[in-house]
Amino acid sequence: MDHLKALRDTAPTPFWLDDPRRPPATPALVGGTTCDLLVVGGGYAGLWTALLAKERDPSADVVLIEGEEVGHAASGRNGGFCESSLTHGLGNGLARWPGEIATLERLGRKNLQAIEDAVERYGIDCDWERTGSLTIATEPHQVPWLAEEAETAERYGATTALLDADAVRAEIDSPTFLGGVWNKSDTAMVNPARLAWGLKRACLDLGVRVHEHTPGLALDEHGAVVAVRTPYGRITARRVALATNAYPSLLRRHRPYTIPVYDYALMTEPLSAERLAALGWKNRQGWSDPANHFHYVRISADDRVLWGGYDVVYDRSRGVGAERDRRPETFATLARTFFRTFPQLEGVRFSHAWGGAIDTSTRFCVFFDTSHRGKVAYAAGFTGLGVGATRFGAEVMLDLLAGARTERTSLKLVRRKPLPFPPEPARSIGIGLTQRSLARSDRDEGRRDLWLRTLDRLGLGFGS
Repeated sequence: MDHLKALRDTAPTPFWLDDPRRPPATPALVGGTTCDLLVVGGGYAGLWTALLAKERDPSADVVLIEGEEVGHAASGRNGGFCESSLTHGLGNGLARWPGEIATLERLGRKNLQAIEDAVERYGIDCDWERTGSLTIATEPHQVPWLAEEAETAERYGATTALLDADAVRAEIDSPTFLGGVWNKSDTAMVNPARLAWGLKRACLDLGVRVHEHTPGLALDEHGAVVAVRTPYGRITARRVALATNAYPSLLRRHRPYTIPVYDYALMTEPLSAERLAALGWKNRQGWSDPANHFHYVRISADDRVLWGGYDVVYDRSRGVGAERDRRPETFATLARTFFRTFPQLEGVRFSHAWGGAIDTSTRFCVFFDTSHRGKVAYAAGFTGLGVGATRFGAEVMLDLLAGARTERTSLKLVRRKPLPFPPEPARSIGIGLTQRSLARSDRDEGRRDLWLRTLDRLGLGFGS
């Protein structure tokens, strides 16, 4: 139980948001207004949509509303892995869209570079580091998967290095590490909250009207325009982009396509020079393991270790709410697995422990739709890999709202929606069966039982 002592003084708040450089909120919208484009949601998807809309047409009148503050939800709570994949990993994309996966990988790398260019162009101070990422085997049965992963990634344009146990431990030292694949080019590490705040500042500088503490409550069509009701007035817009992700969509017919699942993370205190030396980690890559109940891990700019993942929690009765941001039993599990992985860090304390909602879809990556005769566009379902993919989603929404046929809008990824989740109680029963089967698969050397194989055949995935 010594690992529990490390949780004694944790702050129950996301580390990234506990920042003295956090900008003040913009005023809530009071009274009605009109605009060319209304963006609902102040996470990455909404911020990129507003910013790119102004880049495409500087004269456009763009309004962005956010129910809390910019970056409050997933955009300020994630691990800060900004990946090129648009499909929640190459394996998921290859299984679902084999005929266009080469295009999706190319567009994903172009999108990642565009994010890096925007960070530089707008002077966004977000600790951007193009380190790449490691997939690390921590069980013997996972080791043979690494060569296949490296070969597949290379086939579709990645630059990888296959590492044996000694080589991976030379990168990051843990007695549990048995091998790894270093994808050297397709991931950047970032301070996620500062990225969101930097995008907000860029939007304001370009003339976007940003109103925080202004939730969208209802959406209606009125002839050539769409109206969104807020607590203090109504916004009338020629076009609307919905970027609410894990929160219920203003379009009721979209709600069955996503569910909120909760993910949790710990952040250590800053490591001393001696403890850093015991870890190695000179190249500062983020890493994860290939288990179904996986960890994602990275080192921050001030030399803390973020340790997240493992448990993914769905609760049909509670939806999205602050009461779910804390889960002591998961924090205890994370602390135990942290010290098992890094015994040389015994005595380190955790400074922060938090959780947040992920917008999950049945195909494990973003999907799109339009409504109200093309005046409303929607993107959701990023399933925890949205730091990079949200910018691509913003481009797609703007293409759809413009009625433009582009390389992006011609993709099956864009034109086809996933299967919706079934209604309750079948939804909870299915998720419970899936979670038990995934845990059994981890215990049984990755073998997938009849239930998981059935989901695979139905195109429902559930590979992580």
